[in-house]
Amino acid sequence: MDIGILSTGIYLPDQYMTGEEIAEKAGIPIDVVENKMGIKRKPIPGSEDHTCQMGIHAAMQAIEKANLDPKEIDLVIYIGEEHKEYPLWTAAIKMQETIGACHAWAFDVSLRCGTTIMAMKVAKSMMMADPAIHTVLLAGGYRNGDFIDYRNERTRFMFNLGAGGGAILLQKGLKKNRLLESEIMTDGSFSEDVVVTAGGTKQPITHEALEKGLYRLDVLDPEGMKIRLEQKSMDNFLKVIRSSLYKSGYTEKDIQYVGMLHMKKSAHQYVLRELGLSEEQSIYLENYGHIGQFDQILSLELADKEGKLRDGDIVVLVSAGIGYAWGATVIKWGNSFNKGE
Repeated sequence: MDIGILSTGIYLPDQYMTGEEIAEKAGIPIDVVENKMGIKRKPIPGSEDHTCQMGIHAAMQAIEKANLDPKEIDLVIYIGEEHKEYPLWTAAIKMQETIGACHAWAFDVSLRCGTTIMAMKVAKSMMMADPAIHTVLLAGGYRNGDFIDYRNERTRFMFNLGAGGGAILLQKGLKKNRLLESEIMTDGSFSEDVVVTAGGTKQPITHEALEKGLYRLDVLDPEGMKIRLEQKSMDNFLKVIRSSLYKSGYTEKDIQYVGMLHMKKSAHQYVLRELGLSEEQSIYLENYGHIGQFDQILSLELADKEGKLRDGDIVVLVSAGIGYAWGATVIKWGNSFNKGE
């Protein structure tokens, strides 16, 4: 059964923080920020750029591009962050109402920066299992940069966190941009390495916690995490790519484009080298930073606009998220059915 991508949408705030501003806030050389971390600039939220709302903007864009009546949407899955307009709130239901998907039902999912890949796998499985689900909207927003203290060296690898929203419309029976197979891995040994220490049941928000800045992201064992994670992350990154390809009937030699999350430039280049790909077969998001689980949608849109995607191309979207989780999914791009498939 074919499940295809009908359209995508991206929302980016108008405001940006430059690499120079990050360097000044963090007290580190601009060369480190721009060339090692790979951040020339990143979008940051304006006063009205709330998390679910940014997802709604992206969803409306995807709906308009597809020329779709929102009443045709059967299911809305919120793929944005838990940090949103209100705590203990199902954002998907708000999204469903705002876009006019009155015949749909809705729920939220979460796997940090791996959410989009995971949600595509979940949505495809649900569409194949339930004859009543024909069209699915995945959408949400991200602004976890709110939790970054640039004076905290332990969180330096997260200085790239930006803001924005993304959306994907999936449709059953669509013989273009076909979703093939996915692979997801999780490793619970890293589950408490990166956390916001105050605000949960273990340590509720208090005046003292606020004064100490405990409402921000922190790394509880930075040296231990680095030793345990560095090579394992790259190995698992490559493993999910290769496994998703194998399950789809392809190998890394068949890849034409990889949509990767933003990470330090050396890691991005390492992945391409290991896969035997050129830098032209991906886009390094140095002018966007890391917009969480929406990097893959952004990369896909940029690649399409730049003419990097052609009918029949094998495209791999790949993610990694704190927790730790790695995921990849394979797409047969364009109207590949015209080639006798």
